Amino acid sequence: MSSTRRTFLKGAGVVGAMAAAGGGLTMTETQSNASTMPRGMAKNLTVLHIFRDNQRVLGVKTMKGILDVPAASAALKMHAPATVDDLLQNEDGPALNALVDAAMKSNKVKFLQESDIAFGPLVTRPEKIVCIGHNYKHHVEEIKAPWPKEPVLFSKFDNALNWNLGNIKLPVNVATKFDYEIELVIVMGRKASNVSEDDALSYVAGYATGNDFTARDLQYERGGQWLIGKSCDGFAPVGPFMVTADQIDPQNLKLECRVNGETRQSWNTNDMIFPCKTLISYVSKHMTLKPGDIIYTGTPHGVINGMPKDKQVWLKPGDKIACSLEKLGELKFDLV
Repeated sequence: MSSTRRTFLKGAGVVGAMAAAGGGLTMTETQSNASTMPRGMAKNLTVLHIFRDNQRVLGVKTMKGILDVPAASAALKMHAPATVDDLLQNEDGPALNALVDAAMKSNKVKFLQESDIAFGPLVTRPEKIVCIGHNYKHHVEEIKAPWPKEPVLFSKFDNALNWNLGNIKLPVNVATKFDYEIELVIVMGRKASNVSEDDALSYVAGYATGNDFTARDLQYERGGQWLIGKSCDGFAPVGPFMVTADQIDPQNLKLECRVNGETRQSWNTNDMIFPCKTLISYVSKHMTLKPGDIIYTGTPHGVINGMPKDKQVWLKPGDKIACSLEKLGELKFDLV
């Protein structure tokens, strides 16, 4: 996307969301306020996408409830990003922090109950969805794979993005062996090219709970088609929240996946073969990571594919998946 078009979309998104909220700044006022704000990543926040009025808008989880950012922006006449993608790709964190601080002190702003909102995809337009395979020690052992000498990369596409409380429509016409993979997801906040491991985590906007949903027969039995097995529609649930990086130690988080209430995976990110800083540095040496890009960092042991053949019961329509990552929230989705 060209910088001119991205700038236009940013302005249009902010103003359009404000109009939908019932008023706010003019285009000139909004552009003026936005142009004077410093650039950077948001701090000490938990953000999400709310789906309302047929659009996805930025929300922030607070002690008072969920803040509808465009609505608060209009009520307080303050510039703020309209979506999570705008927040990340325009590095508009300081404006969001300023708005949240003002909203928490104001009686003009209403907060929503989490039970009353509809979640949207955490991100909607990442340039890259990078995924890492075979990155947990015990997982490599359970599937009897060779020990990786460097990170194993593959990708997903935007069509795979899914959200909290969403559905995955299983492509049963082309596959039958469906499997779960709970994963820590890195959300990039700054352009990263050829960065060192020591600096790598400073490029992270935040972290989220994800599931690298997979059709194993497509991945392994059709000529090693990892891309097809990983990138069917809806195969990249992520959410419900992104917690900003300043609040998280990514290498010491408990993660757990449940199927119909039964715990299948329960481990810790400290079992990664290549920690997050190594992954970011490695990827950035081969391709430029940009704000809004996401990285699925690998799954621990306990997947169906790692079980003995006679105990492999593959996922099916009607199954309910729940993924919890310490401090990052629970991601739930149903299979249909």
